[in-house]
Amino acid sequence: MSKRVKWSVAGGVVLVVVLIGGLTAAKGKNKAVEVRTEQVQPRDLVASVTASGQVRPQTKVDLSSDITGKIVKLAVKEGQMVTQGQFLLQIDPQQQEAAVQRFEAALASSRAQMAQAQANLMQAQKSYERTAQIKKANPQLISDENLEQLRTAVDVNEALYQSARHSVDQSSAAVRDARSSLGKTTIYAPMSGRVTRLNVENGETAIMGTLNKDAATLLTIADMSVLETKVKVDETDVARISLGDSAVIQIDAFPDTTFIGRVTKISNSAVKTAAQQQSNADQAVDYEVTIQLLNTPTETRPDFSATAKIITDSRRNVLSIPIIALTVRENEALVKEDTAVGLGKPKPKKEVGKKDVEGVFVVAADNKVTFRPVKVGIAGEKHFEVLNGLKKGDRIVAGTYQAIRELKDGALIREAKVDTKKPQAKT
Repeated sequence: MSKRVKWSVAGGVVLVVVLIGGLTAAKGKNKAVEVRTEQVQPRDLVASVTASGQVRPQTKVDLSSDITGKIVKLAVKEGQMVTQGQFLLQIDPQQQEAAVQRFEAALASSRAQMAQAQANLMQAQKSYERTAQIKKANPQLISDENLEQLRTAVDVNEALYQSARHSVDQSSAAVRDARSSLGKTTIYAPMSGRVTRLNVENGETAIMGTLNKDAATLLTIADMSVLETKVKVDETDVARISLGDSAVIQIDAFPDTTFIGRVTKISNSAVKTAAQQQSNADQAVDYEVTIQLLNTPTETRPDFSATAKIITDSRRNVLSIPIIALTVRENEALVKEDTAVGLGKPKPKKEVGKKDVEGVFVVAADNKVTFRPVKVGIAGEKHFEVLNGLKKGDRIVAGTYQAIRELKDGALIREAKVDTKKPQAKT
């Protein structure tokens, strides 16, 4: 075979390969992407924020002792209902009773000294007055020095009397303080409610509450008629919550029942743990939201785990699209402006966050898609509210997530086949 023939054969083989590759590429380019489609239609939407917390009474009192001593009588049990003013427990009062007796004796002694000082003062005053009258009648009988000494004696006894009076006041205050300490050995219920926690037993030693609050807590009384749950809400959601918003609460102890609640308080500062306060690293910021429960059963106990769904907004019969259908694409107008800047034109002003636009892929009659910017409103559980950009009946790409992420303008799509043998996933 001649050299020329060999080159001709080789050229023919290369041409065939190129043609096959071109046909394969064209075929792949025209291959339809399998997606799920859906028509834009009106729906009722409810926007909500979900957070978890614990059930607790709105009003509760942690009782602790103001003195240290052994508990000699305990009159209540955990779970018992008590009324305001009811006797709860007695701390050994012997030391305080002895203190009262000691200060009462000191008070009696002070009063006796005051009476003695008062008598001395009265005697000194009468002696001075008699001497002054004699000197007035007959100046030669009494010298000025004797009269001055008697006057000085009056002043001294007046000062001793005032000192004795202050000593009585001091002793009286000591008696009142001792009696107050004695009264603190008997603890009564400050409010009506249920004893939800009892940390001590008869014979144990109660310590002062100022030393260690947790260790010093003797018992807790709670008003179980009004319950609430405090949930932690992320900073991205708390701005959407308002006082008075309704909520649906699920308590783990009652899995088949839901309860109604209402937002009564939103914290103004973030909830931070000790570790977060010491760390300078960026961490999630939560705010505490208090929800009052309206219809809880009597079996509800403090610290039950609860999940609250706070209703922040609602819409009736508004156009909506599946959440999965909304995607983000680069703003082509801004891309062209960037290119124009490279050609020497002035750079336009841009706003932060305006580089990308949100939208959906709308399906045309020929099954080709076009990206269309859409403005959305509130988000329900599975759908976004459509404010503008679409109309009722528009056919859009609603899945899958992977397909939507890779779709481009002008792409050909085909409807995904639904397997009737398998249950369809809820969208």
